[in-house]
Amino acid sequence: MKKVSISDIARKAGVSVSTVSFVMNDKAVKMRISREVIEKVENVAREMGYRPNQLARGLRTGKTKTIGLIVENISNAFFAKLAKSIEDEAKKYDYKVVYCSTDNDEDKARDLINMLSQRQVDGYIIVPTLNLAEDIRKLQAENKPVVLIDRYFPQHDEIPAVLVDNYEGVSGGMEYLIGKGYRKVVLVTIETEMAHMKDRLRAYYDVLNRHGIAPVDGFVKVVPYESDRETALKEVEDLLAGAGTAFDAVFFLTNYLGVLGIEAIKKLQIKVPGQLAVLCFDDNDIFRLYTPTISVIRQPIEAIGQKAMSTLIERLRHTGEEAFPENAPLMLIADLVKRESI
Repeated sequence: MKKVSISDIARKAGVSVSTVSFVMNDKAVKMRISREVIEKVENVAREMGYRPNQLARGLRTGKTKTIGLIVENISNAFFAKLAKSIEDEAKKYDYKVVYCSTDNDEDKARDLINMLSQRQVDGYIIVPTLNLAEDIRKLQAENKPVVLIDRYFPQHDEIPAVLVDNYEGVSGGMEYLIGKGYRKVVLVTIETEMAHMKDRLRAYYDVLNRHGIAPVDGFVKVVPYESDRETALKEVEDLLAGAGTAFDAVFFLTNYLGVLGIEAIKKLQIKVPGQLAVLCFDDNDIFRLYTPTISVIRQPIEAIGQKAMSTLIERLRHTGEEAFPENAPLMLIADLVKRESI
């Protein structure tokens, strides 16, 4: 098969060879080529199966066409799907993704940033740990674009972020539970100071307050993040032992806790929704397959991946000659998926 050249691409796209060269070498924005033409050339190159010599291009441009993706735990269903979404979106821009997990460990997160920096990735998409803001600001100072996902730093709005509106997601779930007649709702969350989890917890208390429902001691179960699986499961079991009498609904604030909850419910033979209504923030295949199916607040994972990648690409293409893209967090909406558990 004949190797596709930039001349072939230029003929099919109806542009000059120099225009194709500028696009392929990430100089299109600097040369004031319109976004429409850039996308047209990129689409034609992709359709024709054009494969540039990445080593040669890297030497010319100083770019490796790779993105570093750092998440909390790649084995978690949410982060695995998010990584796949980002990888698929990156391919559209001819970028490769190198991804790794922090396990919510501060030192490991810093080591991973250093490792990716040594590999000379062009930019980063990061699910940050609690105290990583300064490390991220250093990357920005080195002209390495960074976009946060899932979590953010309220005091550092100079770091762009693509987020779900956690507060509104939990508010909508609580309103639905109360609207269905459940007024004794227990909450299961993890022990963390991260802003997104605080937003979820704050929404729980605000909705109770709006409906004149006094918070009950012991109705918020905080599971330490460092707990091993068996310890966390035991804590959830001990809580759910009071289902049907002390409380009538449970709201898990992460899908990991929700999966533990399903295991505890099965072990304790709790009837859902007869004895206990169940709602979880984040979806999981288990929630669709379990009988009865579990209602969830579902995050738009594909949209998060697409927006995170396009936000990063905007910054990678920025030359300093045009207005810099806004850093204000981009908030997406999480949907309430009503199933049989409520």
